[in-house]
Amino acid sequence: MANREAVTLPKVKIGNLEVTRLIVGGNPFSGISHQTDARDREMRDYYTAARIKAVWKECERRGINACVARMDNHIMRLRQEYVNEGGKLLWIGQTAPEIASIENNIRAAKVFGATAVFIQGGAVDRHFREGKAEELRKPLALIRELGMVPGIASHYPDNHRRARDMKLDADFHAVCFYRVEGRQGVIYGPNDPDERFVPEDREKAAALLRELERPCIAYKIMAAGRNDPEEAFRFAFAHAKPTDAVMVGVFVKDKKGMVAENVRLAIEAMKAAGG
Repeated sequence: MANREAVTLPKVKIGNLEVTRLIVGGNPFSGISHQTDARDREMRDYYTAARIKAVWKECERRGINACVARMDNHIMRLRQEYVNEGGKLLWIGQTAPEIASIENNIRAAKVFGATAVFIQGGAVDRHFREGKAEELRKPLALIRELGMVPGIASHYPDNHRRARDMKLDADFHAVCFYRVEGRQGVIYGPNDPDERFVPEDREKAAALLRELERPCIAYKIMAAGRNDPEEAFRFAFAHAKPTDAVMVGVFVKDKKGMVAENVRLAIEAMKAAGG
């Protein structure tokens, strides 16, 4: 079936990994919509284990080679099933703040096959806000010690600058296009009615990509479904460095061909940006 053949997506290096410049995100799989509580429930109801694995396989067929997903028991068990069934996507793990020990969380992710790990954005933001950013060095060192690529996320551009200036040992930055941290990593908490997807935040985050020397993964480029997909991809890749990637989640209940469409839009956007 020619229409299901993988296309060639450009790749970038994150540490010692080669990942496609389009990475599939994991929030919808975990029922995190950043919209409404009803939408969260709809995602949880739809995304059975079989459907999540099917989306990962579809990403493979469409040429995507990496996914980002939470390092919780649900995802780790699914990853084991997916790999046992022949799945090939690289797993970039996001720490799960509800797990009390970040070090134990990182060790578990290694056991279940993570190739890179970044510290969740809300946790990083909290460390900076409380004056405890130095405490991030220990888990980042552990990630590297275990042979995975370490990174950090944040919803605030200034935190990425501070991490750079502190020389935190992170090989990549996961840069959120919007300052939305109301949930603070609480997976089953209510959506924050005060979360705002402000265009000015996107402009500031996008400008940061070229300011940071290390590779970046831009996320929430679509403002959790609020932005036009074509415009969002073009904006993201127009501002990204050639060494940067973009992470986008999919909710295929809304549109069956969403993975293929995202690949097409990403390739078109990269071409428009000269990459």
